[in-house]
Amino acid sequence: MSVEPKTVSLVIPGRNCSATIQQCLDAVLEIQRANPTTLREIIFVDDGSTDDTAVIASQLPVTLLRGPGGGPGAARNLGWRHATSAYIWFVDSDCVAEPDALTRLIPHLDAPSVGGVSGSYGSMTDHSLLSCLIHEEIVERHRRMGTRVNFLATFNVLYRRDALAQVGGFDERFLKGQDAELSFRVMRAGYELHFDINSRVKHYHPTRFGAYLRTQRQQGYWRLFLHVGHKGHAMGDSYSSFTDHVQPPLAMLALATSPLLALPRWRWIFVGVFALLLLAQVPMTWRLIRHTRQIRFAAFAGMSFIRAFWRGVGLSAGTLAFIFRRFNRGPAQTDA
Repeated sequence: MSVEPKTVSLVIPGRNCSATIQQCLDAVLEIQRANPTTLREIIFVDDGSTDDTAVIASQLPVTLLRGPGGGPGAARNLGWRHATSAYIWFVDSDCVAEPDALTRLIPHLDAPSVGGVSGSYGSMTDHSLLSCLIHEEIVERHRRMGTRVNFLATFNVLYRRDALAQVGGFDERFLKGQDAELSFRVMRAGYELHFDINSRVKHYHPTRFGAYLRTQRQQGYWRLFLHVGHKGHAMGDSYSSFTDHVQPPLAMLALATSPLLALPRWRWIFVGVFALLLLAQVPMTWRLIRHTRQIRFAAFAGMSFIRAFWRGVGLSAGTLAFIFRRFNRGPAQTDA
């Protein structure tokens, strides 16, 4: 008995991504040409761009949808609800898919119990030390993940359309963390989630430290609402550990106890908190140096230490918003 081939619709959300969208779409169009019966359609959702993003996309053989600027979750919902296939592949607009990225994901959905499967990253920005630090950290985390996971990211993920419909798609209130929030609900609906490190999309990682830290502040803000709404994940998940999650609160505690430096009897409290935050940088820094065999990755400790404070600021803002029952859009939206 022949098995009916899976048909896939690709949804790419983007806002003011004119610098990357041409390469992004060229790569997936090549995949479509190689697999025309599988990748049936490519949908690009322009989420209120003010640059030439829509003009570039309109010149390519893809379906162009216009969103009002409601954020990536809303753009993805608009895209998958317009799609016609049984399986929905999401790729970000600053990613360039490798030729076998989709074909490596598809077999995971042969099992009806699997609702979604995500892949890993390559890098488009090896010239930047910051980008290399970010990339190697992500890949190091991916190496430690098994096939069955409890968290999926949307930069490269394939979902069953039925699973998306069952849970109502993305929660459009979240500007960051909407991928984790969706995957938690898909799991709660009874599906398994898979991960395949061999499916990769090359990513334009940040090259400017200020922009990166602002994004981390947003991540901290939405992390509060994510963990309040989905109990049981604050201690860690397939991607991150308790050591990662405790760093933003430690950073804020270090700031709060810093005035104790003026009091000889109590300064040990600040010193202890500060030391714990420093020690939290050691495991990942050591793993990066050991894997890459490059001493320059010692710089990760400094990057991660500073990042903890920015995530902590976002977490604090999210906590205040939650206390005053203001589930709002938080820090201003950055371009997708």
